[in-house]
Amino acid sequence: MPRPDDSTLAPADRRFVEERASLILDEAAAWDRFPVPVDDILEVANLRVAPTSAFDIEAIVGYAKTQIHSAAARIKSAIGKVFGLYDARASVIHIDRTVVKSKQQFVTLHETGHHELPTHRRMFRFFQDSRHTLAPDVADQFEREANNFARFLLFKGTTFADHAADHPLALKTPLRLAKKFGASGYASAREFVRTNHRSCALIVLNPIETVEETGLRAPVRRTEASAEFEARFGRPSGDDLTPGHVLWPVIPQNRRMTAPQPVMLRDRNGQRHICYAEAFDSTYNIFILLHPAQTLTVTTVALPTPARAVSF
Repeated sequence: MPRPDDSTLAPADRRFVEERASLILDEAAAWDRFPVPVDDILEVANLRVAPTSAFDIEAIVGYAKTQIHSAAARIKSAIGKVFGLYDARASVIHIDRTVVKSKQQFVTLHETGHHELPTHRRMFRFFQDSRHTLAPDVADQFEREANNFARFLLFKGTTFADHAADHPLALKTPLRLAKKFGASGYASAREFVRTNHRSCALIVLNPIETVEETGLRAPVRRTEASAEFEARFGRPSGDDLTPGHVLWPVIPQNRRMTAPQPVMLRDRNGQRHICYAEAFDSTYNIFILLHPAQTLTVTTVALPTPARAVSF
């Protein structure tokens, strides 16, 4: 089952979040520094990362002794479900140090968002001091806002998109830019597609698994599409890819990356279009990038056999 949308906001909400993030980048003089100087961001925000994380078992016990019962219980219940925690009363964030560095960077900026967005800070303090919990819809909104705050800081507003526009429409582009911006390949591939002015889509798969009833499958983790691709073809959908799917041959087998391969896609009007699909296996996930071969025709491309068309 694909993960639910984690970043869509109403235009006014997104504008407010990005304005707050812009102020932080201004104060930290971070716009032209790559990757984003997280330590300076934290200093400007008057926030610190705990030297020992609440994700460490021993630290949980020590932390719980200094907190009211309900707050400690929430921390314990969160272990294994989240990678960061924000303590609004102490202006401290706890980061799971077992995840990769790029993930820690994003989580740190995400928790900074909870601290820097005024409503978040007030609400977090209230719920830490009471036995109440955030309503699910409010918690979801807060997570989306914090994700967008972190995303804006990490990719410096439109800076990542501006860099990507000058590079080929290929998976190698976000993977190379990831190193410059200090982001994960996963976050960079998503940003590359959803901010691209060209027509492209991304399907993120979990590793291939064997299911007793159906055989091999690659569960879909998440999909992204540029505005132009979605308007023309719709957004990629489906719970998984199996050997019968037109995109299955694109998945790398015993290698990290596959070269672009032509596939047929149907647009919203049912018309068939030649597109290219390529994939990269990060070991954690498989990324499939799709984009139309707009300058090519059926007679100039050797199509796979059989050349079935897929629609979303």
